[in-house]
Amino acid sequence: MPELPEVETTLRGIRPHLDGRRIARLIVREPRLRRPIPPEMPERVAGQPIRSLRRRGKYLLIELEQGSLLVHLGMSGSLRLAAPESVPRTHDHLDLVLSDGGLLRFHDPRRFGIFLWIPQSPDTALVEHPLLCKLGPEPLGDDFDGAHLYRASRARRVAVKSFIMDSAVVVGVGNIYASESLFLAGLHPARACNQIDQADYDRLAETIRLVLGASIEQGGTTLRDFVNESGAPGYFAQSLRVYGRAGEPCRICGTLIQQQRIGQRSSFHCPRCQP
Repeated sequence: MPELPEVETTLRGIRPHLDGRRIARLIVREPRLRRPIPPEMPERVAGQPIRSLRRRGKYLLIELEQGSLLVHLGMSGSLRLAAPESVPRTHDHLDLVLSDGGLLRFHDPRRFGIFLWIPQSPDTALVEHPLLCKLGPEPLGDDFDGAHLYRASRARRVAVKSFIMDSAVVVGVGNIYASESLFLAGLHPARACNQIDQADYDRLAETIRLVLGASIEQGGTTLRDFVNESGAPGYFAQSLRVYGRAGEPCRICGTLIQQQRIGQRSSFHCPRCQP
């Protein structure tokens, strides 16, 4: 599933090719995504200039002269730059054709993604749109730190891994990055979040920043479906310390990595490094 680093990698890849361009037309081959694409959407976006692109959590916002495009990659989606003459593959559901001949193609085998026009500007959508208005702080932003995690956890009793994966607490800390961050912070993923002190949360906030930053620099994590805007895979999976390594020795102490279910998700930890 594309997570925050994959979405940020995609944003950085497509921004130079879209920013300041004009949309010639939108080609919709399959409107049945997680939220169906309305039949009038191609007409709404055709001819509009692209003013800016930004990310909020796992969402991409493409600001147009009137309204915005709201994009989520879902479970298996990707946005790729393609040549105008390239033949669409199976599951290439949309093409955003630019007036200068460029082409942005939305590929989504499972059709859990979102690609919609909304009437709001990005600034307004962030405070009004139901998919965006309740999101927590960005983990790489100035308003995210250990004090925020400590305050938000006092009235909660869930496992700390589930806590940091809650998008109302902090956005974009998906399953892979939660496991990796907790390992570096030396915290057991099943530990109750309200039993962790601020010093530990200070350390956890810093490891979340480090893990996400490292993944962005390496182009994201390739496990099953994700590729970046040019179709190339990310490489962060090669440096995973615990995720997906059940039964393998810990890279720090040699103890075998254990796997358990937390919040219906597979979790990985070292019993010695994360007591």
